[in-house]
Amino acid sequence: MTRPLWIVILCGAAIMGLAMGFRQSLGLFLNPISIELGIGRERFALGIGVMNLIWGLAAPFAGALADRFGAGRVAAVGGLSYATGLAAITLSGGGGQLLLGGILIGLGLSGAGFSVILGTVGRAAPPEKRSQALGLVSVGGSLGQFLALPYSHFLIDGLGWAVSLIVLAGTALLIVPLAAGIAGKPANQQEASGQTMKQAFREACGNRSFWLLNAGFFVCGFHLAFVAVHLPAFLADRGFGPWLAATALTLVGICNIIGSYGCGLLGARFPKKDVLSLLYLARAAIFALFLVVPISEASVLIFSAAIGFLWLGTVPLTSGLVAHIFGTPYLSMLFGMVFFGHQFGGFLGAWLAGYLYDTLASYDAMWWLSVALGLASAALHWPIAEKPLPRLAVA
Repeated sequence: MTRPLWIVILCGAAIMGLAMGFRQSLGLFLNPISIELGIGRERFALGIGVMNLIWGLAAPFAGALADRFGAGRVAAVGGLSYATGLAAITLSGGGGQLLLGGILIGLGLSGAGFSVILGTVGRAAPPEKRSQALGLVSVGGSLGQFLALPYSHFLIDGLGWAVSLIVLAGTALLIVPLAAGIAGKPANQQEASGQTMKQAFREACGNRSFWLLNAGFFVCGFHLAFVAVHLPAFLADRGFGPWLAATALTLVGICNIIGSYGCGLLGARFPKKDVLSLLYLARAAIFALFLVVPISEASVLIFSAAIGFLWLGTVPLTSGLVAHIFGTPYLSMLFGMVFFGHQFGGFLGAWLAGYLYDTLASYDAMWWLSVALGLASAALHWPIAEKPLPRLAVA
């Protein structure tokens, strides 16, 4: 059954909001969990890093299943795994439960996250509306962050971290009924494109621009995981109260609502690769300014707003580039492959920051590394060939 585009966008955005919102709020649990369990920050960061890595590894497979059998079932199973992972973190142990929770949440995000949802919306939207539609769904992830962070902060303050995670798990189960809005088996992709899934995989792997996208998107994942997981602890080290971290990350979510949709509009008007290059260049400048300006409540909030405008704006641009170059029949799988680069960056951004902090008692090296990687990503996007492959031009 073919659903109206607005239903697909609305349900996809709601699923993304739940999945991305709760994932983004996990940084609020770093200090209470590490202090109560008596473990270092690296152990918690490793669990979040494994979550990102599993998410990236499983995303192409979840995308392939969605391309073949439909996104509804894949997203519903992802929601169940996500909720189970949140609950698993509360199990007793010396940190092993963090790894278990990270694995289950990562698997859940692969089914209810970017690759499956954006692939479905990208196929459903006509080419002239695709960039805007992808931007609207990315806004759902931003709204989720905006709502989930104060929600999680309120729960932790009132109920403690363990009960809060159980409540979040119950809320995440809403993904299961919402998956009905994106359900339905897609048309035969081989007939639509003249390609098998294996041929599409080989074609992408032999394309230089595809690998440049992978390398550039790695940096996005690195930036997001580092800031989302470690900003609360970084601010606590500077003597600021927990309210500032929750407010800062919430502000990221608010500004990201504007930034995600705005980047989708820019991608419809200007070359997406050029917008991405400028976006990463701006990120590098923002990180550098945050380091050299004396830290204060005002500087933290200004930094959060500025980085928020650029937070998930990479997603509609990157997924739009994949659709533009390779077409949409296997978009969920191909974007899942690009997204693995993002999540490998997320693994390093979360884990390496914890390791360097426990080793050096400082996050300074991570901040400067984020500046350098932003400059590198800006350079990597510039030479991408933003044009459909010859077979699409002929079609």
